[in-house]
Amino acid sequence: MFLESADFPFAKQLEDNWLTIKRELLALPSTAWKYWPERMLYDAGWTVFGFYFFGRRIPDNCAACPETVKVLETVPGMVTAGFSNMAPGTHIKPHRGYTNAVLRCHLGLIVPPDCALRVGPETRNWSDGKCLVFDDTCEHEAWNRSDQPRVILLLDFRKNLASSPLEQRMA
Repeated sequence: MFLESADFPFAKQLEDNWLTIKRELLALPSTAWKYWPERMLYDAGWTVFGFYFFGRRIPDNCAACPETVKVLETVPGMVTAGFSNMAPGTHIKPHRGYTNAVLRCHLGLIVPPDCALRVGPETRNWSDGKCLVFDDTCEHEAWNRSDQPRVILLLDFRKNLASSPLEQRMA
């Protein structure tokens, strides 16, 4: 299920700083990227550059993008964060997240046409400089059917620290 990004004040902070974040992304060397570890979800073409992994800071990567990290550290309850790159033709198979204690946010940084995210029955396209927030325990999948890479800033945050009024009522 998608949620309204406007219900999460940090989303506006991310959106207001998206060009700064994109500038740091574009300065990264191609060798800095690692394959997403859950290889059963895709055949090829999904790489990441992580900043935080389950609350643990990745020091060298954080040092490479200090302005991005400064913005990320304003997100209440942020536990995982990094850039996510889908090469042209990549499909991330339908799957579910592991815990309902977090929500996921995607900030579009490089979004060509023909890239989308399906969460439950609803499909949305990413947009440059805009956030999508969703519950990743709902079945979801993503694809890049373009001839260009799609890159987002992906982050997970604890529901109980940063949840919207709607999510608080649902808890």
